Amino acid sequence: MTDAAAHGAHRARYRRILSFAARELVKIWWFELILPRLGLRSVAERTRSSRMQRFARRFHVLAVELGGLMIKVGQFMSSRLDVLPPEITKELEGLQDEVPAVPFADIRRAAEAELGRPLTQAFAWFDETPVAAASLGQAHRARLTAQDAADTGLGHVVVKVQRPGIDEIVAVDLAVLRRVARWLTRVRLVADRVDAPGLIEEFAVTSLEEIDYLHEAASAERFRENFAGDARIGAPEIVWERSTRRVLTLSDVTAIKINDVEALRAAGIDPSEVADVFAEVMFDQVFTHSFVHADPHPGNIFVTPVPSEGSETERAGRNFRLTFIDFGMMAEVPDNLRAGLRTLLIAVAGRDSKGLVAAAQEIGVLLPSADTAELERALRALFARFGGMGFAELSTVDPREFADFADEFGDMVRSLPLQLPENMLLLIRAVSLTSGMCSSLDPTFNVWDAAEPYAGRLLRDESGNLMQEMAQQAMETMAVTYGLPKKIDAIITRVDDGNVTFDTSRLERRLDRLEGIARRIGSGVLFAAMLVGGALLVPSIAPLGITLICVSGLPLLHSVFAGVGRRAPR
Repeated sequence: MTDAAAHGAHRARYRRILSFAARELVKIWWFELILPRLGLRSVAERTRSSRMQRFARRFHVLAVELGGLMIKVGQFMSSRLDVLPPEITKELEGLQDEVPAVPFADIRRAAEAELGRPLTQAFAWFDETPVAAASLGQAHRARLTAQDAADTGLGHVVVKVQRPGIDEIVAVDLAVLRRVARWLTRVRLVADRVDAPGLIEEFAVTSLEEIDYLHEAASAERFRENFAGDARIGAPEIVWERSTRRVLTLSDVTAIKINDVEALRAAGIDPSEVADVFAEVMFDQVFTHSFVHADPHPGNIFVTPVPSEGSETERAGRNFRLTFIDFGMMAEVPDNLRAGLRTLLIAVAGRDSKGLVAAAQEIGVLLPSADTAELERALRALFARFGGMGFAELSTVDPREFADFADEFGDMVRSLPLQLPENMLLLIRAVSLTSGMCSSLDPTFNVWDAAEPYAGRLLRDESGNLMQEMAQQAMETMAVTYGLPKKIDAIITRVDDGNVTFDTSRLERRLDRLEGIARRIGSGVLFAAMLVGGALLVPSIAPLGITLICVSGLPLLHSVFAGVGRRAPR
């Protein structure tokens, strides 16, 4: 494709995505904001299901045809089984596997250009049929040469090759998303709670890191080190000699996809146990290692059966391990955020509404200025009625009860100063994917059961830390108290000797400055009053009105020029 043709294709892509976003935003604005204000809320509610389904179908077509970051957006929506309606998740779940493959001739040219040699020399065998086609790259099975196999101890590998021209496609998609984010800043309901441009910039950084395979390789190595010796987790090894920024070679660890429930049962693996282990592992990533796999969709996690004879997993009562791949999208959890999340988890497990509000403020989701009394009352009611229920139990609750609860507390929650803090986008994505995956593996999955043991351990850790902090504060208090009498005695001695003086000159200068400002404000008010009064009197008593207008210039001059040249106080 020539440069002119590529430029034209990118412009067409930009216009198509932008027009799609504009149409959908207008529809949402009309049905969800305008019709309810016109008294037609029932129309919006009656058509919502069909509108969501049509939206999902249109986006599905758009994402499959365009690829790029649109696939990432669709994959995120398809994973929100616990939040988004089935009309959307069901329609978009195919995006995990429907990304069209790049012709092998294009893949060969891209790989050989990166590796600097023909594939026949770089590998003993290279499968032309891709094992997986993702939004940003494509994976092929291969076999290392005898020399490379001897050096690495690996034989069969998977080679990820970046899609040709993906850099330009990502740039176009990010430009569109930035444009849409600017639109959202004009929507008060969104702008008051979310810094859309900031989130897009965070997403941009992540996307650019994801198309750098050397960055992904380093993340994979770090992940392996974090879980070294942990029988629950596996990860591929990197073949650095055959890896570049656009080509990544790693050991072949393909096994049963985590969402293939039938294959799991055929292998004697309980899907509900997989859900439990998956949740535990994600908790460990957040609270123990502060390094989280932010793209745990079904295509990136395998369940690997483990031989039971004398294995560590058998002793732990498991006959499988979870194998993670694709480490291009990882989330770092800063210490302050992790502390807030620990507080949040402990509060949720303890059904502590006040602690939950405090954790939300600590994380930054709820601003400290918020009036939280009503929110605490709402959370107490929520915990009392629905606390401890899994998604399956919640589905049996009368929908009218949910509706009544939403009507009672919805306006209150919307009035709170909520926001989405920075550095939370990837973590929220990881939590969303984890929640949806566990629910699909086990419809009776209860997140409370997974959280409570972890929260108990965190609480014990917090107790130990609290004792250390109390001891440290006690020592500091003793040190201050010990030196306090000497400081007081020194101050009293200086007072007796007449050596204590107070400099009020700066305060006096500032008071003079404030007095001058007050006079100028008064002059400004007088000018406005005389000008408006004169203008009103001109039609009936012209001489008096004109006189007032002219004389109003005197207080105006005083308001503007009084204090000019006077030195400002320091």
